Amino acid sequence: MISCIAICGITCLTMILSILFFPKIRIGGDLKVPVLSRRPQAVSAVHGSAGALSRRRQGRVCLSFKTVTFRRFQVDTYWVVTLAGALILLFSGRANLRGVAAALTADSAINPLKILVLFISMTVLSIYLDELGFFSFLASLALRKAKSSQYALFGILYLTVSVLTVFTSNDIIILTFTPFICFFAKNAKISPLPYLFAEFIAANTWSMALVIGNPTNVYLATANGVDFLSYTATMILPTLAAGAVSFILLFAVFRRDLKKKIEVSETGERIRDKTLLVIGIAHLGLCTLTLAVGSYIGLEMWLASLFFAVSLLLCTLAVSVGRRRKPVEILACLKRAPWQLVPFVLSMFVMILALGENGVTPRLTALLSGGATVFRYGFSSFFAANIINNIPMSVLFSSIAGPLSGIEKTRAVYAATIGSNIGAFLTPVGALAGIMWSSILRSHGVKFSFLDFVKYGAAVALPAVTAALCALSAVL
Repeated sequence: MISCIAICGITCLTMILSILFFPKIRIGGDLKVPVLSRRPQAVSAVHGSAGALSRRRQGRVCLSFKTVTFRRFQVDTYWVVTLAGALILLFSGRANLRGVAAALTADSAINPLKILVLFISMTVLSIYLDELGFFSFLASLALRKAKSSQYALFGILYLTVSVLTVFTSNDIIILTFTPFICFFAKNAKISPLPYLFAEFIAANTWSMALVIGNPTNVYLATANGVDFLSYTATMILPTLAAGAVSFILLFAVFRRDLKKKIEVSETGERIRDKTLLVIGIAHLGLCTLTLAVGSYIGLEMWLASLFFAVSLLLCTLAVSVGRRRKPVEILACLKRAPWQLVPFVLSMFVMILALGENGVTPRLTALLSGGATVFRYGFSSFFAANIINNIPMSVLFSSIAGPLSGIEKTRAVYAATIGSNIGAFLTPVGALAGIMWSSILRSHGVKFSFLDFVKYGAAVALPAVTAALCALSAVL
């Protein structure tokens, strides 16, 4: 047991350190490789009856170096570290290879492959709309509607991000809106921090509303047999409570920065292809509707999302063939899809299986037992997300809640879901979205340190998670 805990603990610690200090590693470039070659040496010799003098080449073998250029690319270190940890567990016998294989091939809700298909398919639908300029266009529209008032802009932006996050993916919204906010704030000569932090908090608060809003929602709900409508009915009040508290606190924190009037400048954001946009919105809408009724018709969520993602790509391919052009939208979706989550989630799944096989998970279940399930699981998951990141935390807490039954298990799963979402804005470590967000800010020259994040994050996250858990207690 101790060795298993040590391997998992060191892996998680190394993962967090890699996220903070060396999030990417570069592979490729110029490399000198050893090459065996023959160095020529001239030797005189007499040939033929006439004694003609000729030159022939002899030589000796020597070692030289040749420069070979490989294509350069970057790899996220967090999944490399977790993959290494999972392999160590497997090769050392701390994790059962047959047990892992059985779990990955089982026709059950906890199968991580189904969960990954669901999340990646939904992300592709969101990326598609982003590639067409849909989210940037809405952000530009919000800026124009606000006119010269920062107060109005703050409210409109928070509302826009909140609504879009509910129906798409918080990661995509953050990746799209963050560069746009940096751009317009620089042109308008106003501080971007109120809008950047409001966008980040809105995206990670309202992502709780539907199961598709966050990969942690997908994992916790799917692994524990929670259907789309049941999830929405339970989480709508906690989301509203956390959203309202977050907005009020954000406004109180940044109200002085919002007094300055702004000059509205044309951003030039346009929809790139209206036909494809209609196709994309139709697929996202129909997919969301199908997920809502899927449990009543016996259709699993991962199959529904996969069907609409494939359908979208095929429809786009047909349009591109008809127009005799390259299907750039499909290529962009496939390139931007979060494939790195596949080795990451699978590696964390191996670790959780190993902890269960070595008796660690049952002890954690016993530790969190004893009443007040909502608050025990809610606050512990909230803080755990900022120690090991919210995706590994969700995998772990799903396993911890597994032995529970009835209403106690339901409370534990929903409380952990709240902790996984709101825990994302306590520190940058809480979610991968926080790491991406901080990286974008640095690339745009916006100074926002780790301590700044914790200072603002704690002021909003702690009251928000408390409000959400109180609302959940009222629902359950």
